[in-house]
This record gives sequence, structure tokens and C-alpha cells, in this order.
Amino acid sequence: MSRQSISFTKPNDEWLKTQVENKEYSSKSELVNDLIRQARKQQIEVDWIRAKLEKAEKSGFSEDSKEDILAQSKQLLNG
Repeated sequence: MSRQSISFTKPNDEWLKTQVENKEYSSKSELVNDLIRQARKQQIEVDWIRAKLEKAEKSGFSEDSKEDILAQSKQLLNG
């Protein structure tokens, strides 16, 4: 594992210290690594949604009404 030296603003450092003091994490490093893992997971989800939206935009627009789309969605869910 590589070692890094980073600086935090006072409010962020206090928040990190509080999390460790409350035994949520054993160290600031563990907490920072967890936050990075969460951010990476969130980025994967954002990228997936973005890809779906881009695909939908490229497929064109529907002429169906809101009601028709809702009915089709319900029918797909109910089998």
C-alpha cells in the first residue's frame, strides 16, 4: 500500500477525528479509503446511468402518450 501525505481543512479534519473517536473507523486512513471506495462505486453507477441515457437519446423520441408509456411499463412489470 502506498503512503501519501495529504492536508485537510480544519472542519474536515475535525470531522475525520470525530469519526475515529466515535469508533466508526479505527483510523483516518481507513475512513479516507472507505470514502474513496464509495466515490468510485458512485462513479460507476453515474457512468452506467449516463450510458443508458445516451443510448435512449440516440434511439429517438416516442410518439406515445404518458398514459401509454405508463400502461406499457405496468404490463411489462406484471408479465
